[in-house]
Amino acid sequence: MSKHIDVLLLLALPASGKSEVRRYLASLSPAECHDQFGIGHTVQLDDFPYVHFMRRVTDELTARGREGLFFLSPALPFRDPIDWLTLIELINEDYQDMAAGRKPAPDAAAPWLFERIDAARNRAGGAPALSSLPADLCAEIAAAVEDDAAEILAAKVAEVPDSLEGKTVVIEFARGGADGSPLPLPRPFGYRHSLAQLSPEILSKASILYIWVTPEESRRKNEARTDPDDPGSILHHGVPLAVMYGDYGCDDMQWLLDQSDRPDTVKVEKDGRVYYLPVGRFDNRQDRTTFVREDPAQWSPEDVAALQAGLKEAFDPLVQGGD
Repeated sequence: MSKHIDVLLLLALPASGKSEVRRYLASLSPAECHDQFGIGHTVQLDDFPYVHFMRRVTDELTARGREGLFFLSPALPFRDPIDWLTLIELINEDYQDMAAGRKPAPDAAAPWLFERIDAARNRAGGAPALSSLPADLCAEIAAAVEDDAAEILAAKVAEVPDSLEGKTVVIEFARGGADGSPLPLPRPFGYRHSLAQLSPEILSKASILYIWVTPEESRRKNEARTDPDDPGSILHHGVPLAVMYGDYGCDDMQWLLDQSDRPDTVKVEKDGRVYYLPVGRFDNRQDRTTFVREDPAQWSPEDVAALQAGLKEAFDPLVQGGD
């Protein structure tokens, strides 16, 4: 292997073990990351905090008798599915800031994030949302969600390294379609469209680690991990059941692999260019990741060894692809 993986797209249905794998990789030393899995020390990007923030904005609006802006209710999917691509545009921006070493320091986090979301929505092909609110209402909502926005800003800045030299950027997101949907999934659903929304800077360096569970197992694990007292947690948030069936009842990863003209890759066409993203698949249908939610001091050697073996098998094609 001549070099480590620069960008690792960590993809799977909800509760499949993505965040647990990410946490495990982050616990390793740089030497362990490189020697075992062909990756540099990891820095992390995730679109879930933005989803949670959009729900917080919606909750504040509905609490004031207003119509939900991003969701019809806390239990339902996005009002406008274009926001699946809005999230990718936010990830693109986070990656650009990380690569450039930029650490935003706005006077207030919520107005900064409102502007970012509207701009990302516009790039995704949607209409601005937050700027459509009356100015006084927008300011009131911004004040109510300032702490949430400040947490996102702090986490974003904390992940910006001095340099990406020797690092692997791990980007986590889940995509899918309604239960029983025929393939290919329509825009903007599924990995096909979200991958094509990624920036060329990401696509030119990316490999995919796909965590394989069935939709049924995803729903079971989603229910098991849900802590209603910690809805913003990466490891313990729950996805509403209507969303699990309506947005994550299936996914299109196997379809994408079948469509590619190069084995074990996903073919992405964007702006006249073709990218082949190598794919490694970690089989987690028999759960090997839940233990990672616990304190590392409680991880058993047997559980770590099982996870390690499964990850090595999944990473091997990606490492060989870098030879």
